[in-house]
Amino acid sequence: MNNKVIIVTGAAMGLGLAAAQEFAARGAKLVLVDYNKEALEKATDEIRKDFPAVEIATYVADVSNEEDVKGYVALTESKFGRIDGLYNNAGIEGRQAPLAEYDLDVFKKVVDINLMGVYYGMRYVIPVMQKQKYGRIVNVASVGGIRGVVNQTPYVATKHAVSGMTKNAAIEYGKDGILTNAIAPGAILTPMVAEAFKQVNPANPADAEREYAQRNPTRALGQPEHVAKLVAFLIGEENGYVNGQTIAIDGGESNLYGNS
Repeated sequence: MNNKVIIVTGAAMGLGLAAAQEFAARGAKLVLVDYNKEALEKATDEIRKDFPAVEIATYVADVSNEEDVKGYVALTESKFGRIDGLYNNAGIEGRQAPLAEYDLDVFKKVVDINLMGVYYGMRYVIPVMQKQKYGRIVNVASVGGIRGVVNQTPYVATKHAVSGMTKNAAIEYGKDGILTNAIAPGAILTPMVAEAFKQVNPANPADAEREYAQRNPTRALGQPEHVAKLVAFLIGEENGYVNGQTIAIDGGESNLYGNS
């Protein structure tokens, strides 16, 4: 990954920050994108402290805003001259509520960020990669993109859509040297997942966390670092032929569905 130019959206925390740290450790040049300016600055300082030689550009953006996405792509081209990888990570869970009771404004916001944000990223990065005849894209789906999740209809719908867009990009642009894949994390202990446990059990979210972990074959939750290493493989030169896949990283839990 030495000197590869990689864009990371949702880079200020969780899966985005962990991946950015892994990319920096492997010698990549980074463009870190997030809507939270203060959190983005803090994450950038953290990465530079650990990897002083890393080249980093930052861009404050709402990925559901098409002009913001054009902006981070333009910044990357102007600063580094190319885009080797896009980690399309930014996303939100929304709220938990039954389908027929779901708040429509929240539903639309989840669609705008989780679906349109990923689409805009691919739409404006792919032409750059086509000119290079090289590129690697990793989109973040979820185990919610390969199965249903109670009370999370818009999240599940958008993550299934991300998996579908990944397949289409793979078959349309593989001829251009662009490999596009998605990952489907299970319960990885990120701030977003921690917030979900608070919604499940506001009085004692740690109990909800332990209960969920006991359903997993490993009896544990995953860590962002586990996901980062998978993404680093898919978005680096080591990946020469994996294309159009949605890869679960959930400790094997998805293999239990229908058997419990």
